[in-house]
Amino acid sequence: MAPPLFADLGKEARDIFSKGFGFGSVKLDVATKAANSVEFNSGVSSNDAGKVSGSLETTYKNSDYGLTFKEKWSSENVLTAEMTIEDQIANGLKLTFDTMFAPNTSKKAAKIKTAYKQDNFSGTTDIDFDFTGPTLYSSAVVGYKGWLLGGYAAYDTSKSRLVNSKLGIAYKTDDFVLHSSASDNVDFAGSYYQKVSDKVECAASLGWTAGTAATKFALGGKYVLDSDSSVKMRISNDSQVGFGYTQQLRDGVKLTLSALIDAKNLNQAGHKLGLGLDVSL
Repeated sequence: MAPPLFADLGKEARDIFSKGFGFGSVKLDVATKAANSVEFNSGVSSNDAGKVSGSLETTYKNSDYGLTFKEKWSSENVLTAEMTIEDQIANGLKLTFDTMFAPNTSKKAAKIKTAYKQDNFSGTTDIDFDFTGPTLYSSAVVGYKGWLLGGYAAYDTSKSRLVNSKLGIAYKTDDFVLHSSASDNVDFAGSYYQKVSDKVECAASLGWTAGTAATKFALGGKYVLDSDSSVKMRISNDSQVGFGYTQQLRDGVKLTLSALIDAKNLNQAGHKLGLGLDVSL
């Protein structure tokens, strides 16, 4: 079995702290599928600053040839297009061509991304094209009996120097993940995740930046109430307490409510509420 990509190391714990929360925003996402297998996804959101944004995305998949085409148009008038070829050139190889164009500013960007997975190994190599010179991003993860060791590097060819490097190590079983990482030998992080039962999941995260005395620590958990609803909670050492509630109202309709409370300043403004509605037609 192939190990996860480097970007997915520790993902189980991160999902506990991020998914099911939408503090300070109201969001609506609608997904539908046409008879010709073209998928449409549209979304609109408004944040606590009053900014409203939206997007429309179309996706077409041809499983016989391993092809996926995506086009997206955002309310910022940015157009993106993506074409993916998977398991065709070689088994386990995923090749993606990604482009972006902003008509208002004439800004253009292009990226080629590759991902390769085999037993006990996964790796990626991305090329971000720029007029001054492309930037190369590469990562690799090897696995053995639950242990995972990975590395990541970004190299700016225009400046001929390494701009970012990361190292990660993890131990993973079916219901337990322990992960630690270091970025540029400056930022250090660790996380713990456990699926206690079919209804209970918990996680903890720790972060520290070299040269500072500040340490970030957080605890989070998820409890499944029944087949249609669940609750989540997270608390950090800066007294930020978050709550999330997810309810499947009916087939294809999911409601998410969330709240972020500043426990140090209960009598002051700064608390945030969130509401999300996902509709699949």
